[in-house]
Amino acid sequence: MSDGQTNCVKTTCPYCGVGCGVKADAGAKPSGGTTVEVSGDKEHGSNYGLLCSKGSALGETTDLEGRLLQPQVGDKTVDWDSALDVAAKGFKRALDKYGPDRVAFYVSGQLLTEDYYVANKLMKGYIGGANIDTNSRLCMSSAVAGHKRAFGNDIVTGCYEDLEEADLVVLVGSNTAWCHPIVFQRIIRSRKDNPNKKIVTLDPRRTPTAEQSDLHIPLKPGTDVLLFNGLLAYLHQNDKLDAAYISDFTENFDSALNAALSEASDLEAVAAECDVSADDLRQLYEWFADNPKTVTVFSQGVNQSTQGTDKVNSIINCHLGTGRVGKPGASPFSITGQPNAMGGREVGGLANMLAAHMGFDNPQHPKLVQEFWNSPKVAKQPGFKAVEMFDAINDGYIKAVWVMATNPAVSLPNADLVNAALEKCEFVVVSDCMANTDTTRYADVLLPATGWGEKDGTVTNSERRISRQRSFLPKAGDAKPDWWIICEVAKRMGYASGFPYRHQAEIFNEHAALSGYRNAGQRDFDISDLVGISVDEYDGLEPFQWPRVAEVKTTPRMLGDGRFYTPSGKAQFVAVNTEKPAHAVCDEYPLVLNSGRIRDHWHTMTRTGKSPKLSSHLPEPCIQINPAAAAARGIQEDEFVQISSKWGTAAGRARVTKVMRPSEVFMPIHWSETYSANGGVGSVVSPEVDPVSGEPEFKHTPVQLKGMGMGWYGFILSRQPATQYAKKIGERGTDAWVKVKGSQFWRYEFAGSDAIENVEQWARAGFGLGMPEAAASSDELGISIALDDADWIDYRDPSAGVYRAAWIVEDRIEACVFISPTPDLPARSWLASVFAKEELGEQDRQALLLGEAPDPSADVGPIVCSCFGVGKNVIKRAIAEQGCKSAADIGGCLKAGTNCGSCVPELEAILAED
Repeated sequence: MSDGQTNCVKTTCPYCGVGCGVKADAGAKPSGGTTVEVSGDKEHGSNYGLLCSKGSALGETTDLEGRLLQPQVGDKTVDWDSALDVAAKGFKRALDKYGPDRVAFYVSGQLLTEDYYVANKLMKGYIGGANIDTNSRLCMSSAVAGHKRAFGNDIVTGCYEDLEEADLVVLVGSNTAWCHPIVFQRIIRSRKDNPNKKIVTLDPRRTPTAEQSDLHIPLKPGTDVLLFNGLLAYLHQNDKLDAAYISDFTENFDSALNAALSEASDLEAVAAECDVSADDLRQLYEWFADNPKTVTVFSQGVNQSTQGTDKVNSIINCHLGTGRVGKPGASPFSITGQPNAMGGREVGGLANMLAAHMGFDNPQHPKLVQEFWNSPKVAKQPGFKAVEMFDAINDGYIKAVWVMATNPAVSLPNADLVNAALEKCEFVVVSDCMANTDTTRYADVLLPATGWGEKDGTVTNSERRISRQRSFLPKAGDAKPDWWIICEVAKRMGYASGFPYRHQAEIFNEHAALSGYRNAGQRDFDISDLVGISVDEYDGLEPFQWPRVAEVKTTPRMLGDGRFYTPSGKAQFVAVNTEKPAHAVCDEYPLVLNSGRIRDHWHTMTRTGKSPKLSSHLPEPCIQINPAAAAARGIQEDEFVQISSKWGTAAGRARVTKVMRPSEVFMPIHWSETYSANGGVGSVVSPEVDPVSGEPEFKHTPVQLKGMGMGWYGFILSRQPATQYAKKIGERGTDAWVKVKGSQFWRYEFAGSDAIENVEQWARAGFGLGMPEAAASSDELGISIALDDADWIDYRDPSAGVYRAAWIVEDRIEACVFISPTPDLPARSWLASVFAKEELGEQDRQALLLGEAPDPSADVGPIVCSCFGVGKNVIKRAIAEQGCKSAADIGGCLKAGTNCGSCVPELEAILAED
């Protein structure tokens, strides 16, 4: 749908589960290609025009660089008919020879609901197995399991407005300020209108979210159940429970309370075991008891655990005990990681679910789904969940797998095993929009799918809001929609009657019809009011929150009337007790690894890695470590360090920071071999899973940490991708390197343990340049500065281990190289400004060889605000010269912090330094 006043197309952001509305305007570049301008949709109920740094930079990610544009079979480019035939024959062969339980689909929250629907239908209704699971298993399946145990169905009871209406917002295991910035901004802005509002963060790390909270409780990893059992016990002991609500609308309260009292009746003891201040814990309990309008927001820090489902139910128990479910400003609230994690749940994209929120636990549901689909068979029992699926591939049980729109070779735990599994699998199909990911290299058949801007369908966000994701760009090359690809394979497998769709609106219609089929109010998910929607009506569909039935066009809250979807119609308390993580720290692995997202990157960076803006804030894989733990290991800021577990290793820059507890380290999840060497944390993470949900333990892996003892450090900036350098680095046994996209260059960070014998020869060869005859025979000792008109200028001091060089073509810098025995190297932000110049003067050349900016103001410093490209040095000058006293003052001068607000904690930290 186009904006009524402009040519902008209204669509939905493809990143996190907030589901922000976006207006996109595509136009032709004067130099060829397409330019995309994006802005927030002020009429969308999820964001009202706000966009985070990732959403604001979407226009930088829609180019064709790195795109998969044509089908491939093996290493050959083929036409669609040939590729589809091979894919269908491969699955049909495995199915006929081994049976439906020996093939699998691994799908993604990046798929649209229509894509998800036909993938689930093909696997469960025609192939007849249930081995379809999703990367959403990795972020929110514990929430699904907890919801089903408590409410009878997978129901998020509240909406974003509740976060604004609440007097108390408790954020558990969620760095909301960075991972769901627009939701966090809605919370922060509402606090200005409600001076009594309190925000509490429960997180082992002191994150940017904690920095802006009224209370931060840095609980020990794995103690969430104990803390919330303590809260339930406290509410009971202080007569703060809602006895009437418990009696009228719930069951099993006594068993849950007894479990809580058995381990958490003494607040002081709970605080000691959680390793937090008893006064802070008491403050949280008092605030929760005294504020009927309380929302508890939980995310990956709760879900990604071997006790994730129990953690979810421990939170829900406290809300049921106080009657705070589905009421304005009062609910437990699961906030999802991906843009369509919820849509995948709606259509049965998880191995233990059926479509339309039906399940294998009800023997009538498989029959009902098969009857509606008129399919030849239907799965009768759950299939392999994500981690189990790749174990089964590795064991040789699953013979054929189709990976859609995700990168499990990086994102799954125990990633080395996942790579080995894909390597040995008999038949691998990958459909993706990107050509070279860590997963596509294992594909026997590679199918080009459309990307954001080309895709067209629906997504569902964390508050059950279904929105349209509309296309505004032509399909890249021969790329096709995922739903079309799936349907074409299904037809070639002999299932044409079940996949006759000509338009995604027809799939949505069927999805809506199934949601209401023999429902009669017995199932929560029902959008049957939309059955019969035309293509034009579908194209113009406005965002709404399900269920949508009869005259009810949108439903912000659910379960507020006390009616639940359990057999008895009552909510269920679940008795839970604390269990230790699957693997404890020990002498060999004395630290706990926590992994997660950072502010400006997304998943494995196949999209955000293309954006210079998003790569400017935290450009490299890093490992956060407490100063005491770093000192004990002799680790300094910026040096390369390695973490290792019993499953694998990873490397990154040391970031020594007090945000970490002394016993813990943190590493981001985003880096893969595309952008780093040994920067993927998935190789280290424990593959243990929650026994109920199957969600992996990403937040508690015992590890050891050590410095890598590098002999030298360096970086390269190059206008063209320096593929020769990447090869040379690998050939020379360099221990670490990272590739980063800059605005007019590629940046490579690297280091090595062995000295480079002939540094000039090595540096020139990296760009495919040979050594001049004179230079090749010259004395390697001494210092030389080339003539002004030379293509290659350099400075070297062998005694100090320093080398600096620049390659200049027609007075314009083409590349530069800097090497030092320590991580103390010239500012990359200053050098970025050199690449912006069309002609270098003598002063610029001298500065390159000296390794420092000729004018200090040219060095903006490390980027703090990605939205507006504001660096730390610029902020410090504004504080000193313009008298900025607050983050708001800085925003007034420089705009920093005025878009998504994610950098406000850093602005405040800089103010505190001064």
